[in-house]
Amino acid sequence: MQIAAPYLLFLGNTPHRLDAKTASGILDWRPQLCAGQCRLDAGTVDLGLPDMTPAAAAAAGVRTLVIGVATFGGALDEAWIDTLLAAIHAGLDIASGMHARLGENPRIAAAARQAGVRLFDVRHANAHFDVGSGRKRSGRRMLMVGVDCAVGKKYAALAIHRAFARRGMAADFRATGQTGILIAGAGIAIDAVVADFAAGAAEALSPDNEPGHWDVIEGQGSLFHPAYAGVSLALLHGSQPDALVLCHDPRRTHIDGYPDYPLPTLAACIAANEQAARLTNRAARCIAVALNTRDMGESQRADAFARAHGETGLVVFDPIATGADAVVDTLLAEARELPQASPHTPGDHP
Repeated sequence: MQIAAPYLLFLGNTPHRLDAKTASGILDWRPQLCAGQCRLDAGTVDLGLPDMTPAAAAAAGVRTLVIGVATFGGALDEAWIDTLLAAIHAGLDIASGMHARLGENPRIAAAARQAGVRLFDVRHANAHFDVGSGRKRSGRRMLMVGVDCAVGKKYAALAIHRAFARRGMAADFRATGQTGILIAGAGIAIDAVVADFAAGAAEALSPDNEPGHWDVIEGQGSLFHPAYAGVSLALLHGSQPDALVLCHDPRRTHIDGYPDYPLPTLAACIAANEQAARLTNRAARCIAVALNTRDMGESQRADAFARAHGETGLVVFDPIATGADAVVDTLLAEARELPQASPHTPGDHP
């Protein structure tokens, strides 16, 4: 996909920044691509960009309207359609990370054909993936895993990749969701792959590489999420991670949107993810904890770091507030490198 910039970030009518994580992620990591925001009413979350109508954005040189919100289940909100049509009539392409395809809406499809604009369904890979093989691949892999959804797995991966790049170390950020793909320009939306092939897609995302090369893989979901644990397990098996980074928002007490499901302890989450990862890489282990401390004061952040370190004994960082240099420092300072993955032997369970 070659999605033309600059972008107009469409925020719909959501009042919550967490629901605008696609737009927030693009703005945080590729601000140079973001010309403005489009909001449907005054109560909509404000990212601090200039408010623009689609027509005004087109006049200012914007090329693509990016749907920057994620609805539950990934459906297009009917309240958005008139604005999306206005963008098409103004000559803007539209990029969407929703499960619902833009072209499946008859009005959008007809308008796009008439206007000659492009519709990008970022979440849908037009590729065939094999089932997971469990085959040992060369190179190193680091996977972000979560206590819950939307706790900063993408940000942690991007920060770690940036830290590798600063040291001149060979590394790639591997996007597994729509926002990561829009940031990186490539990737596979794992949660849109048919379940039988999801582990195989994870293998395809991080193929054989040089022995010292790191693939830093954006995680999805959580093993403790009642709806989205499946995609997490596919990534754990298909990525064959040498290293895991646990991502957490210390202010949460239950799975977001599921008040009957309390969050596990960090220790329990690490144990479950390590056990699952060791099906395909017996050497997998957690090496750090990434905390989302957005809007916390310095003392609150320090307390959260101390609690997480006390519980796990691991390096603790915030991708935005502190960066991830400490993670790379830990890898470089170890007396020995992380052991290479061992191929799985049938019947040899961790």
